[in-house]
Amino acid sequence: MKRSKFTDAQIAFVLRRVEEGTTISEVCRKTGVAEATFYNWRKKYGGLMPSEMKRLKQLDEENGKLKRIIADLSLDKAMLQDIFKRKL
Repeated sequence: MKRSKFTDAQIAFVLRRVEEGTTISEVCRKTGVAEATFYNWRKKYGGLMPSEMKRLKQLDEENGKLKRIIADLSLDKAMLQDIFKRKL
């Protein structure tokens, strides 16, 4: 997955600027971010502090790793069951 060129603190700063009353289009223009990206950030990180954002990203990464492990184990189980059926 492509990494963001913006840090958690920068994303939080952009979201905070809009909450303070600056228009979305102005903030996006100054930071070089598309408005669609801003709305995605607001949907995902709205109301979170930078430390909470970092923890959320860590949990997402850990969740992805666990899903890959489950997929590998499920595949191993299916292969073993197939081998067992062939021997009988």
